[in-house]
Amino acid sequence: MKPTLLIVDDEKTQREGLRAALEDRYDVYLAADAQSAMELLEQEHFDVLLTDFRLPSEDGMKLIKRAKSLSKPPICILMTAYGSEELAVEAMKQGADDYLAKARLQIDELELRIARALRQQNLETENVSLHQQLDARFRMEHIIGESPAMREVLEVVGQVAPARSTVLLEGESGTGKELVARALHYNSGRAKEPFVAVNCGALTESLLESELFGHMRGSFTGAFENKRGILEEATGGTVFLDEVSEMSRGLQVKLLRAIEEQEVRRVGSAQSVRVDVRFIAATNRPLDELVKQHKFREDLYYRLRVVEIEIPPLRDRSEDIPLLVDHFLRKLGQERGQSYVFSPDVLGALVAYGWPGNVRELENALESAAAVNRSGVLTPEDLPPKLRFTERPERGADDLYADLPSFDELHKRYVIYALRLCGSNKAKAADILGISRRTLYNMLDKYKLPY
Repeated sequence: MKPTLLIVDDEKTQREGLRAALEDRYDVYLAADAQSAMELLEQEHFDVLLTDFRLPSEDGMKLIKRAKSLSKPPICILMTAYGSEELAVEAMKQGADDYLAKARLQIDELELRIARALRQQNLETENVSLHQQLDARFRMEHIIGESPAMREVLEVVGQVAPARSTVLLEGESGTGKELVARALHYNSGRAKEPFVAVNCGALTESLLESELFGHMRGSFTGAFENKRGILEEATGGTVFLDEVSEMSRGLQVKLLRAIEEQEVRRVGSAQSVRVDVRFIAATNRPLDELVKQHKFREDLYYRLRVVEIEIPPLRDRSEDIPLLVDHFLRKLGQERGQSYVFSPDVLGALVAYGWPGNVRELENALESAAAVNRSGVLTPEDLPPKLRFTERPERGADDLYADLPSFDELHKRYVIYALRLCGSNKAKAADILGISRRTLYNMLDKYKLPY
């Protein structure tokens, strides 16, 4: 189908002449004034609005402003016989995508500008579509990553979420186990019911027992009234037991019964209460080793790990770091009313670092960098000292960093990412990369990327 073009000009000869020149490439509509044009724009979608500045009752800039308020605004090009730099600036402020002086108007140039604007619009649309696809496929409840390791995790989450099966999440501190637990809950049939997270390592044994199972009045000092436990409160939903390895063996027995029988007994009560809870547990310590050391019950271990998901450490998915950095900087920007971008040198330092604290440590490092930055462009000097001069380890057969991409490969990926983010606008991409346009073109040549 041809792109649709609406020409607005009060001079019949001018608008008819433009239609004759453009109708081979575009599906052309005509209007003699702003009111007629607006009626057409509200009736159907146009790809391009080409309007004269001088119109009866309302000028072309006001028409452009109204057109840009539509849910699907057209590309807007303003024509005028009264060309001036001030008028061009004002037209752009009102939303015009381009500006032409009628005295120097050439049909070839007009067609070239319309075609260029349509290409730009298509690139922006494709960029939005690409981000939506990435969000739908790789981001569940803010889990960010497109590395093979994270794709595998998200695939399992998608398969397991609808089931009632108990899930055991294993991984180092800071890898995002609670985010995965929330994804399992909110992508299940229990999404509208409570999701309750309990840190088993943060409470004493007696407090944890009371929190989970509840208690009766007078069952211990300070129990002044009956209290329902989390497992009762969360019935119909999901309970996430973080650091489950820290739970005492006595409480492990009660938890096993709650999982197997779906019933709980409050502290000090002789009556059991039915519950309907899905259990998700997490640990940063290998439970199988704790079972061998008789520090964790074997029967509970197998009951918890009906489905086992291992969350990879950040050092094993370094290709996700640019996505994570972009996400956290946008989040910080929204909180502080400031936009942030980062240079390739920053990205190189972040990828080279080992991240023992994983994603949580990365987020904290970026928050620290943003706190000391004033320009909005993060440089290595803004990073915490331990990240500024990170040297890449020597490669070896058993080296955890053996699969890290080279700095050239990282630069290439970042250039591609910046261009996609800007809809292939070279000037904007160069600003994000913190380089000149000449340097950007040199990089495109170096990495054999299309212009």
